[in-house]
Amino acid sequence: MTPPIDYVALVSTLSGLLEWFLTDAYGLGMDLLADLTGIRMLGYPYMQRAYLAVVCIGVVGPLVGTFLVHREMAMIGDTLAHTAFAGVAVGLFANATFSLSLPPLATALVVAVGTALLVELLIEYAGTPSDTSLAIVLTGGFAVGSVLITATDGGISVGIDAYLFGSLATVSKGNVGLLLAMTGLVVGVVGATYRPLLYVTFDETAARAARIDVSFYNRLMVVLTAAVVVSAMQILGVILVAAMLVVPVAAAARVARTFKQSLLLAVLAAEFAGVVGVTVSYHYGLAAGGSIVLAAIGVYVVTLALGAVPDFEWLGPAKRSDRSDPALEADGGEE
Repeated sequence: MTPPIDYVALVSTLSGLLEWFLTDAYGLGMDLLADLTGIRMLGYPYMQRAYLAVVCIGVVGPLVGTFLVHREMAMIGDTLAHTAFAGVAVGLFANATFSLSLPPLATALVVAVGTALLVELLIEYAGTPSDTSLAIVLTGGFAVGSVLITATDGGISVGIDAYLFGSLATVSKGNVGLLLAMTGLVVGVVGATYRPLLYVTFDETAARAARIDVSFYNRLMVVLTAAVVVSAMQILGVILVAAMLVVPVAAAARVARTFKQSLLLAVLAAEFAGVVGVTVSYHYGLAAGGSIVLAAIGVYVVTLALGAVPDFEWLGPAKRSDRSDPALEADGGEE
């Protein structure tokens, strides 16, 4: 008979591993880098957590966003971000009203995942167009959040500001642990389901003919999107979190010749924007989320500008201007 799992001991072990990693492994490495470069901010624990957080976001955002953008579902990130805001409001409202201690991120994750599945059901069974479904859920989620805030006479508005706009100071060890776990989960799931996800992304009809469970992979993608949105919202903020699912991918699509290149370049663009945005935010006291997104938009503008240069060659002998976005090669899928 299998012995029961001691969840308390498991949580304690994982917390100890996270503490060791942040202090004795990653933290020590950042301290050494700060000493070698003379950049003092790299030695501050909260900045170390902020940089690690944006590195994780720079991986999971484009990894999921690339599939969404090429399926023309870019707005689902914004929709789930607004419903995650409602989930945070639910948690804070329950804590304030019933003296509970619910983690707002946990309630946000539950509400966002439920909403993601609701959107898929509306599209699949109610026959509602995807853009209409997204608009209904987005506005409904934000409406629920605003109603709950006013129901407490604004008592939870202070606590919710960090989730709306993001903050470097609120990136705790727990938040970093959540992002690390989410990064491992998303990378593992996408890696294991890459071929069917790619097939569904580029030719859903053919995928159905090949007996691929299209509904399952559609739901898997929106659930992953919800998880990414919730895990990233405390540093970027609800208002801007969806941008990291879309903007780096849009920039990569201007230069990539294959789907795998698009994934890789989108991740690189997001990492660059994250590091630059956090650094600028620290030095000038600006909002971290806004700085990161503006840096990502800057990368996109650069790709647009380079595309306007006559005879400029991208990653291969053929120029980007010679082809359109749908011509992106669906490498890695079934023939």
